[in-house]
Amino acid sequence: MSANLQQPLKAEAPVRRPPGFGERALFNFLRIREASILVVAILLIIYFESSNSNFLTNANLQTLSQFISAPVVIACGEIMLLICGEIDLSVGMVFALAPFIMYFGTTLGLPLILSMILALVVASGIGFINGFITVKLRVPSFVTTLGTLFLINGLTLTLSKGFPVDTPTNGLFTVLMGNAGYAEIIWAVVVVAIMHVVLRKTRWGLHTIAVGGNLLGAAESGINVPRVKIGNFMLTSVLGALAGILEASRIGSIDPLAGGTNMMFLAVAASVIGGTSLMGGAGTIIGGLFGGLVLGVLQDGFTIDGINAFTFDMIIGGAILLAMIFNIHFARLRTMGRRS
Repeated sequence: MSANLQQPLKAEAPVRRPPGFGERALFNFLRIREASILVVAILLIIYFESSNSNFLTNANLQTLSQFISAPVVIACGEIMLLICGEIDLSVGMVFALAPFIMYFGTTLGLPLILSMILALVVASGIGFINGFITVKLRVPSFVTTLGTLFLINGLTLTLSKGFPVDTPTNGLFTVLMGNAGYAEIIWAVVVVAIMHVVLRKTRWGLHTIAVGGNLLGAAESGINVPRVKIGNFMLTSVLGALAGILEASRIGSIDPLAGGTNMMFLAVAASVIGGTSLMGGAGTIIGGLFGGLVLGVLQDGFTIDGINAFTFDMIIGGAILLAMIFNIHFARLRTMGRRS
């Protein structure tokens, strides 16, 4: 027997098949953080269109855009706050108060655009108070904004005496501020685009992520943590006020009971469904847009399908849970894609 035959045979390593085009495309898609929620939104649109042929008509798309716009605008601010480890529960009440500030500004003789600016300035002041109490007095933002939630709600009801008023109008300005068919959703998309650039491409966005990811490390590296947090509280309040003004311009009436906690929770839900972490340090503005799209599609789809209002919230809650489960498993697949 020859010497070669006496040597033990070495186990052959399995040949790894290179991923095909389809697999590479799938993994590249899964690497996109917003991919999972976009898939959910597309599946929901397909389902509701198949169950009701009126879903994708122009008239219903306008209605759908109205469901989406205000929560998405507010979500852009909430995402910044959640990323840096805070939350604003009072923004839904700022949504209701700001149009009244604009209304009273016009009754005092100010031009409509100056009245709107006045409302945004007041909103930024509310955000500053929220941020100052949270950061300087070290009160948890949940408690701070819970208190201002009731304060602002009481102030709005006192100023309005509990009655709605007509939205002041000024021709083209009113049309552009939400009265035209798709004006409100265009505003929402513009705000999303701006805030996406702010979060991903500017020093302010990078500092926000750093503060939420590692507070002590951010402070030691020279980031002005109080300024970042207070600034994001002000930003959230201003976006809440802008959403309220857009909604009042679209409807033509200012209601003291509009918005409130429902609007705030829709914005937070859109943020979380879109992939923003409640633990801080991670989030995406585009994901917030898709999260708002999912909520809007559910709300509009169930409405035109005639779902009973008593069961509507249960269905929305279950759908949010399913969306989150889907989102988490897509994140796991993304991780597998990176390792391959």
